[in-house]
Amino acid sequence: MSREFTPNVSTWGVDPSLHVRFEADTMGGSVPHLASPCGVHLDIAASRRALIRLMIQYQGRVYRPPSEAESLILQATLGCSYNDCTFCGMYRDKPFRVRKLDEVLAEIDWAKRTLGDVHKVFLADGDALIAKTDYLEAICRACYDAFPGLRRVSCYASPQALDKRSVDEMKRLREAGLTQYYLGVESGHDEVLENLKKGIDAKNMIRVAQKAHTAGVKLSTMILLGVGGRRLSREHALESARVISAIGPRYVSTLVVTPVEGTPLHDQALAGAFDDLTPAELSLELRTFVAALELERTIFRSNHASNYLPLAGNFPKDKARLVAELDAVLASEDPKNYRPEWVRGL
Repeated sequence: MSREFTPNVSTWGVDPSLHVRFEADTMGGSVPHLASPCGVHLDIAASRRALIRLMIQYQGRVYRPPSEAESLILQATLGCSYNDCTFCGMYRDKPFRVRKLDEVLAEIDWAKRTLGDVHKVFLADGDALIAKTDYLEAICRACYDAFPGLRRVSCYASPQALDKRSVDEMKRLREAGLTQYYLGVESGHDEVLENLKKGIDAKNMIRVAQKAHTAGVKLSTMILLGVGGRRLSREHALESARVISAIGPRYVSTLVVTPVEGTPLHDQALAGAFDDLTPAELSLELRTFVAALELERTIFRSNHASNYLPLAGNFPKDKARLVAELDAVLASEDPKNYRPEWVRGL
C-alpha cells in the first residue's frame, strides 16, 4: 500500500487549496506520485516533502492551509474535537484524540537529523489548540530547539478551543513559539452560524478571537461565500464584514462554500435545500463584504482554489482598488472573468 498526496487543484500556476490533503496508510509505504485533477502524475519520490511523508507516520487524511505548503506538519492531535460543522467533511472518519508526546518528539528528532533546518511548523489536525497547554508547550519548545531557523509554529483553532484556552495560556504558548492561529469564522450572521452548527454566535466569535489578540497571537480568519444562500447573501456579507472588522485579524481570506460528500450540507444540496450561487452572485456578495470591511493592517486574499475571482490586497490601502475590480467584473458580465470550473477545487 502507498500514500498519495492529492491536491485538489492543478500544478499550473493555481494557488493550492486551503485544505490540501494527503492520504496516509497504516503500513508506512512510499510516496509514488503527485496527482493532478486532470490525472497527470508527477514523480516526486526524491522530493523533500515526499521524504517527510515516508518517514512520519501520518494517520488518515491530513489537511493544512496553503500558506503552510512548505511547513513541517506534525500531527499533535488527530481529528477535530468539535467536528459538528455541517459543511466540513475533513475529519468525519477520524475519532479525536491527542497523540502521545513521545511520538511527536520522536518525529521532531527524526526531522532534525534528516531534514536539516525547518522554517515553519504546522500542528495538525483540525483543532490542536484544544490539547493541554503543557503538551503544546513541550512540542513548540522541542521544535525551536531542533530547528535554529524556525520562524513560527501555527495551528487551526476552533472557536471552542479559543473559548477554553485562557489568555495567559495563549500568552505562554506564544512565548513558546505558537504564534499564529487559523480561525474559521465562516459567517458573522447568527442564523447562518446556527445553520452551519458552528456552536457559537457572532458576539462570542468576536470575544474568543479577541482573546488571541490580547495574547499577542496573529489570527488568519476565513469567511465562506455563498453559505447564506440567496435569501441571506447580503446580510451574510454585511454581518461577516462587521465581525471581521471587530476582530481585526492579520489575515482574512474568502472561500466559496462547497458541499462535500458525506456532510449534512451535501445532503441538503441533494435535497434541493441549499442554493448554489452563480459566479456573479458570489462576486456581488464578495463586493458587499469587501466594501463593508473597516480594517487596519490586514492582508486580504480570495485566491483559494474554490474562488471564482482570485483577488489580493492590503487593508486599508487597497480597499478602493478591490471594490473597483469587483465592480468592473460585475459590470462586464463576461464569464471569462471567472476561474473555470476545471481549475477550481476545495
